[in-house]
Amino acid sequence: MFVDQVKITVQAGKGGDGCCSFRREKYIPKGGPDGGNGGRGGDIILVTDPGLTTLIDLRYQQLYRADTGTHGRGKSQTGKSGQDMYIKIPLGTVVKDHETGEIVADLTEPFEEFVLAHGGRGGFGNEHYKSSVNRAPRRADKGEPGEEKVLTLELKLLADVGIVGFPNAGKSTLISCISNAHPEIADYPFTTLTPKLGVVKVEDFRSFVAADIPGIIEGAHEGKGLGHRFLKHTERTRLLVHLLDFSVMNTRDPLQDYHTLQRELKAFDPALAEKPQILVASKVDHPEAEARWEALRPRLLELNPTVMAISSVKGAGLKELIYAIKTQLEAMGQWGAENPEGRGEEDQLI
Repeated sequence: MFVDQVKITVQAGKGGDGCCSFRREKYIPKGGPDGGNGGRGGDIILVTDPGLTTLIDLRYQQLYRADTGTHGRGKSQTGKSGQDMYIKIPLGTVVKDHETGEIVADLTEPFEEFVLAHGGRGGFGNEHYKSSVNRAPRRADKGEPGEEKVLTLELKLLADVGIVGFPNAGKSTLISCISNAHPEIADYPFTTLTPKLGVVKVEDFRSFVAADIPGIIEGAHEGKGLGHRFLKHTERTRLLVHLLDFSVMNTRDPLQDYHTLQRELKAFDPALAEKPQILVASKVDHPEAEARWEALRPRLLELNPTVMAISSVKGAGLKELIYAIKTQLEAMGQWGAENPEGRGEEDQLI
């Protein structure tokens, strides 16, 4: 199951109490204060794990408590600090305050750590307060409570290429043909309800990560059709492949579809509409579709200089598309890793 948003509550450990004690040994009268300090409470720390691709583990455990520090003891013994708690999350996780929506952290590097809640400081024992004018202090402090927070964690996929388009535009078929991903494919809209990742290999032994973004409809920026959950996964992609449905079954105008999706991207985040795009006429595998493509090609070239037609079912144009993606990524100087860290050849979201 793919889970890309969860709400969690974290409670860092309370610090241990300080000790009020005096040294009592034979032949040592008035030994003085020897109460130790309490131990520090444990922190709660997020750490990114490249092997994770979903927040599903956090969905079923929504309360996290770190260990409490132990109390100080006599003979100047400091209490043991509470053990830190580590929570593993996938790369691309954004941490937000649940009440205000303010971004607390954005973790995109492998094995990156972030202290989510700090443990409380241990209380001072009475030995801490001894001085030349206070030879026998009887003061010992309580340990401080650890931080407690309610947070929202959102996963935004890290991919080089995002495949976008209207529902049933052929996105799932395309990513299944060019990569190792195996999404559900059917002849009805919204077959794909969660994003899918696939590693696309290029002939020169390089590879890039492509994301199949579920169908975006008009009004998606307002949340229609799970629009917010779909659109946010395009924010981290470097290049967009925009599919237009040219099949004989599609009664909509592909040009109108293009302008509608561009408006949705811009309304959600103006930076999305400015991302480099490759415009692809999909499902051009019928004489009527080919005629439609030839008629609209000049107008599409006015919108985007990189325009091509493909048929994923027949395999037509797929090599040319992969080469065009490779050329764009190289021109941007943001070529994907030869083997994306933490993801094996068969890894994908399910």
